[in-house]
Parts: sequence; C-alpha cells; structure tokens
Amino acid sequence: MTEPNKLTPQGVPDHQPAAGGIAARARAAATPQYLAGLNPEQREAVETLDGPVLVLAGAGTGKTRVLTCRIAHILSVGRARPGEILSVTFTNKAAREMKLRLGQMLGQAIEGMPWLGTFHSIGGRILRSHAELAQLKSNFTVLDVDDQVRLLKQLLQADNIDDKRWPARMLAGLIDGWKNRGLTPSQVPPGEAAVFGNGRGGKLYALYQERLKILNAADFGDLLLENIRLFREHPDVLRQYQNRFKFILVDEYQDTNVAQYLWLRLLSQAPSKPGAPLSSIIPGHASFPSPLVGEGAEPRSGEAGEGRREAPLHEEAPSPGVSFHSPPPSPTRGEGKEVTPPSPPKNICCVGDDDQSIYGWRGAEVDNILRFDHDFPGAKVIRLERNYRSTGHILAAASHLIAHNEGRLGKTLRTEDVDGEKVTVTGSWDSEEEARAIGEEIEELQRAGHKLNDIAILVRASFQMREFEDRFVTLGLPYRVIGGPRFYERAEIRDALAYLRVINSPADDLAFERIVNVPKRGLGDATVQMLHDHARKRRIPLSEAARAMVETDELKPKARGSLRDLIISFDRWRAQREVTSHTDLAEIVLDESGYTEMWQKDRSADAAGRLENLKELVRSMEEFENLQGFLEHISLVMDRDGGAEDDAVSLMTLHSAKGLEFDNVFLPGWEEGLFPSQRTLDEQGRAGLEEERRLAHVGLTRARRRAKLYFATNRRIHGTWSTTIPSRFLDELPAPNVEITESKGGSGWGGSSGYGPSRFDNVESFGSSYSTPGWQRAQANRARNQNGGRGGGQAGGGFNESQSPFSGSRSDASGSRGDAHGSGFPRNKRGPMTIEGELIAKSTGTTSEFSLSDRVFHQKFGYGQVVKVDGNKLTIAFEKAGEKKVVDSFVERA
Repeated sequence: MTEPNKLTPQGVPDHQPAAGGIAARARAAATPQYLAGLNPEQREAVETLDGPVLVLAGAGTGKTRVLTCRIAHILSVGRARPGEILSVTFTNKAAREMKLRLGQMLGQAIEGMPWLGTFHSIGGRILRSHAELAQLKSNFTVLDVDDQVRLLKQLLQADNIDDKRWPARMLAGLIDGWKNRGLTPSQVPPGEAAVFGNGRGGKLYALYQERLKILNAADFGDLLLENIRLFREHPDVLRQYQNRFKFILVDEYQDTNVAQYLWLRLLSQAPSKPGAPLSSIIPGHASFPSPLVGEGAEPRSGEAGEGRREAPLHEEAPSPGVSFHSPPPSPTRGEGKEVTPPSPPKNICCVGDDDQSIYGWRGAEVDNILRFDHDFPGAKVIRLERNYRSTGHILAAASHLIAHNEGRLGKTLRTEDVDGEKVTVTGSWDSEEEARAIGEEIEELQRAGHKLNDIAILVRASFQMREFEDRFVTLGLPYRVIGGPRFYERAEIRDALAYLRVINSPADDLAFERIVNVPKRGLGDATVQMLHDHARKRRIPLSEAARAMVETDELKPKARGSLRDLIISFDRWRAQREVTSHTDLAEIVLDESGYTEMWQKDRSADAAGRLENLKELVRSMEEFENLQGFLEHISLVMDRDGGAEDDAVSLMTLHSAKGLEFDNVFLPGWEEGLFPSQRTLDEQGRAGLEEERRLAHVGLTRARRRAKLYFATNRRIHGTWSTTIPSRFLDELPAPNVEITESKGGSGWGGSSGYGPSRFDNVESFGSSYSTPGWQRAQANRARNQNGGRGGGQAGGGFNESQSPFSGSRSDASGSRGDAHGSGFPRNKRGPMTIEGELIAKSTGTTSEFSLSDRVFHQKFGYGQVVKVDGNKLTIAFEKAGEKKVVDSFVERA
C-alpha cells in the first residue's frame, strides 16, 4: 500500500492553507508545544531520529533546548520508552537542568528516565549491577581524591619509595590520566611508567588496582575503565545494554576523553549475534595502545607488541583498521575464519562545538568530534549557527578569530539581532592601570543603571585576579570569584599572611596556630594542645607559652627543638623588620621558614600556580608603606563577604566561564606569553595555540552586549616585570567590528599625579553602600583623624584621609613610595605594641604561687618536690622521672 505522503491524486490543484485561516490555525494547534519556536535548523536536529547525527551547536545557539526537545520528540512519537534512552552530560548541573526542562515538557514521564545523567554516574550504575564480574561487591565505595592519595602513600611506604621525592599526589595524577585514556596497568607504555619512581609507575598502578579490589573500592576513573573492561570481556553484558538503549544522546561531545569515547563507541554499535567474536564489534583503534585488546592477548598484525610506539590520538585520515567502520582487520592468530563486518550504528546524536574545546589539559580530545563522520559513516551533520545571545559585532569578531584555526569542522555564527556596540580594544601602561581603567568603566555602567550581576571579568590566569580584587575593595564595588576562592582566601596566601601577622603581632594566636606546623616540623595536635593549656591557665598568648615551654622538659626533645627554632626565627625576623623593607622581609620569611621549598618539592598539578600566587602576594605589598599598612588593607579585603544573591561583579578564569553569559564582559591580559600562554605553546605547539584561540573565542561569546579587550605594556609575570607585546589574537580580529579606545585608568607618565585622578581622590566622605565591618572601621578612623589631628589618629593605627588607602593615585611624579604614595599608612616602622607589650609584661613578670619544698603532682611525671623556683618555672625532683624543669601551670599541689 502506498504511504499517505506518497499519494499524488490527479487533477487536484496544488493548495496550501491560507495564512491565519482555520486550516492553518488547526494545523498549528496540532503541532506539539515543544516544537513551537524552534528555528529550521533546530527543528531538523530534533526530528532527525534515524542514524548517527552530529549537531554542531555554536555558542548561544540553543543546544540544551535541542537536546531536551529531541528526547521529548522521541517519547511523543513512540520511538522509545523513557528507560530506553541513554542521555549523558558532563556535569550534574547540566543533568539537573535537562531533567527540569523535560519535567516541564512531559510531566511525570521524566521520572522513568534512569539513564539520564553524567558519564560517571551512569557508568557507576552499570558497574554496581555487574560488580561481581569486576571482582567487586555491589556496595563498593567510590574513593575521593584524599582517600586515593592516602592509599597511594601506603603503597609508596611499603615499596620504600621516598614520598617527598615522588609524591603520592603526583602518582594519583598519572593514574587518573592513564584511566582517562582507557589504559589498564598492563597497557601503560613503558616510557610513561618510567617517569615515576625510577620506572616503577606501572607496577605501583597495578598494586593500587589490586588494593582497591581488596578494599571493595573504586576511584572516579574506574567507573568508566571497569565498564570498558566489563564490555570487552563479557560480550553478553555489552549486548544487553546495546539492546536496551534504542537512542543515545551526548552533550558537550567535544570535551570527551578517550575512555568516554570508547565507552560510547561500544554502546553505540548495533548488537552482534550471540557467539560472534567481539572483534567484529570492536576493531582496533590506533588512537591508543590497544586498550580494547584483552590483557595477555597477542598483538594484532602491524603492532610491535610491548615496544610499539604509541600512535597519536586520531590521525588526520583514518587508515584501514583504524575506524570502527573501516574494512575489518586481518583475523588474529588462532582464529580460523574471517570476522564479519560490524553492523550499522544505532541512533546516536552527539551535540557539541569544536570551537569550544578548551579542556585538552585535562584529557579532552577535540579529535573525537572532528572525526565523527569517519567513526559513523553516513552521519548527518546539522549546524546550529543562529546565535540568540550576542550582538552582530561580537559574533563577527569571534567568528573571524576562530576561522584562523585549521582543526575545525567550520561554521559561522550569525544573529538577527542588531549589530550593537563594536568590540573595544584598550591598551594600558601596566596591569595596575588596567585594573583602574576597568574599575572606572564598571562604575560608569553602574551609574547608567546596569546591574553588577550582568558584568564579568574573565582572566587567563588566576594571579591576574589580585589587582582587580584590591581595586574593587578600594572602590567599594562588591564582587564574587567564581570557580575558586578569592585571592586572599587561597590556602597558600593565608599561610603566608599568618607568618606576617605573627611577626607584626606576637599575640595573634590564630595565625600562630595555623603555621606552627606548616611546613611539617613534628609539632602535632598533642603539642599544640599543651600550648593551649598553658596559655589558657597563664592568660598569655600561644607564642609566649611556646617560649616558656621550650625551656622545660614538658615536650619531647624533637618537638622542643623544632619549637625553639621557630621562636628564634620569629625573633630574628622581627629584628630584620627594623632594617629591611616589608617586601624583602616577606621573601626572607617564606624562604627561611621552608614554606617556598615545600611547594617547590610538591609535584602536584597546582603547585606551580601556588608559587606564582606567593610571588604575586609579595608583589602586591609594594603598594604599601609598611607591613602594618598592608595587613590593615588585607583586613578590609577579608571583611567583604557578600552572599551569592547580592548584586556583584563576577570575576573568574576563562575556563570557568564556559556555559555562562553576561551583558558586559571585560577581557584583560591579551598579551603574548599570557594569552596565548607561553607554557601551552611550549608544551603543545600548534595544537596548544589552537586551543588558546578557542579559549579566546569562548571568552568573546560570553558577552551579550559589550566585549572589551585590554592589554598592558608592562606586566609582572613569574615575579619579574616584563615589557609585553599585544596578543597575536588582536590582529586576528576583523577591523570593521573593532574600535580602539583610550584607557580610562590614567597615564603612567603624565601629570604630577602620576596615574591621573580617581573619583576617590577628592571625595569628602565614603559615599558608598559598601557597609562591611572593615569599611565602617575605615569611616570611624577617618572621622577620628579629622577631629583629633594627624598624630592622634595615627597612633591608633587608623587611616589618614590625605594618605587614604582607598586612593589609587600616586602623588609624587617620580613614582617613589613615600608618604604621598597612597598606601595611606604612617612612616613608623613599628606598629602599636600596647596590647602585646602588656601581655608580655604580665607573662614574664609573674611569680609562681608554689614555694620550695612544696609537694606537687604532674600528669606526665607523677609526684615530686619543688627544688627551685624561677618566676613561673619550677625545677621539680620527681620520684620516678628525676629532676625536670616544668611550667607551674602544669602541676598541682599534692
């Protein structure tokens, strides 16, 4: 029988319902609601259900809507039940958003979709269902990173490997990388295994996996790696899931790593007949050292066995035997017949954007999306190029920039919106002027009625944030850091500040306790508790309690020696404070305390960034006259703690910005060496440059209305001032869509004020709604200074308005850091010592309540008799421990 849409009645005139007529309105009413409002490309992506489909969805083109509408369409037309659809995302947030949208479209149907989630959550569910096949129990534990590192430390100790030279965290990173590439211990190339523990990396990986089985545990990488092993070694299990899933949908396909790629490729093949060899479904792939070959299996023809060279991930063109749909490889030895060609793939739809692949540093392979049509011959590629986010000039600039990449499938974003404002490019003298200029522009936008929530600053490296944070505190602009802690809240910065706080104020117990055993000095919790007990009984600071206890026998010799060395160091640093600049002092402290060395020896991925942050901290101190002034400024920064719901500027790295959008986006630091990153170029060459360009494309397309690029002529990188040149990406922007503007942050050379005026230079009061405790203290101190004169106010450590720490200008043309510099703090090298002096006097002048010959009891040494009294220190002849010197607060009368 002829299908209805193939009927061609004779003599019937071609007729279309009149626009707005009854027939047209009835037809519209019959159209499902989820299809309403889709543009032609989106609708094609939703309604193309058969065979492999790649949806190239550019930034702001509505990919999430396409994914959810596609699922709704599959269910509505009855092509599959909810439990027969596999939909994988990269984050729990994306999975929740998709479930929420589907719930609004379909109601309760979403409750029956157990296979909508992240790669690892679905992989974990499959693994629990077949745990016994992976030598686990169904209630296995998934270890977090800390547990993983702790277990690896045990293995290193058992193998007599120095954990300081070969840190467990470094090995954890290597193992995670191997698992992301689908490599089991026997498949790790010998050259890679040799980079850890003098060639023992592969052996330790195997021991680690064995230990996980004994503990009935798996780590994050195992949730997919064990799935791949399961599917490879048990084809019947693989067929079960291939039969179950009639449709597979994948979000952010450009960010998949090798393990995720393998997992998807296995599930996306049509089920083979029972008894068919697995090689008919899974031919070899040259992207990795044969992760699909069973352990102990002979190498396929053309492979060199153990000494084979690892092929690059996804060559330019597939060679025979590489693609899943290439001609089948020659039969392996031992097989007496030719393998059958693989069956056609099932209905798989991958949504992604090759121009937004920016996570290569954590294992993502952009080649996965670039060779989709090779992996799935006959795949339909649908391009979503109609952008609903940005204006014409922004899209034109972003499209022209990314067109310089060679490794891309190609698409051009367009919009039906107005052209809007051109992308602006602004040069500044240095990074400080850059921060001032952006601060001024944000204030102008705020005065024009723009919400701060609609403004973002996207930086290439986290160390760039510090100057913006300081500037925002100066201006009273609320801000939030997305994707990580604020600069002064980072662990390494708080540690360094704790050292400086103890130097400045010996009575700062919180700071002293934080660093007393950082880096490790053998001063554990028991020692700290003894210090607390003595300090509390004598009502003295911890540092004075430590000074007293190092002269007694309360502590073990090793702990006593470490504590004595620390006290001597603090005394030496306080003496150097009188003759050394506070910036040099900070470097000396970080060096002599061993704190810098601690991070230099740390081989974790973030150690280099922490060292850069420490250099940036020292560099930030140059703006202040002395240590006291710098620490006062930090108190203002730390006091500012707005909630997530407050109106605030968003500050983040470009990597953290993916998926977000703002009306106004500021992009500072577009200079060679910083963006593109010189480290990335050195390590990855052209591939690294193309990923950096994709990162620039992502940054531009975060902007809805305004995109503003900045570069500085001078910037301090790696602790050294350098003259920089503008980024090559700026020359790759289209001239008709770009406007060159002048910096609003002032000039570094013009005028007697050095950097030009700021709106805070002439204000008579703090006219801001910034009402944190630190800001209120600044107002109170300013009022006292005005009423009591310069001397009275400064004696209390307050601010002087003529030297306000909230002024960003320099008052001396030479740029010298004198009183007029703007740090705002007096030239006294020593801060007020009233409180500390009083406490120290009390502690040193105390006379013990015990007398000679008193019988006493000590918790550790037992009973004894006082034979000597020296202030609050007693020499006691103990009945069993002999003669010991102790602090009187640790004994009681017997």
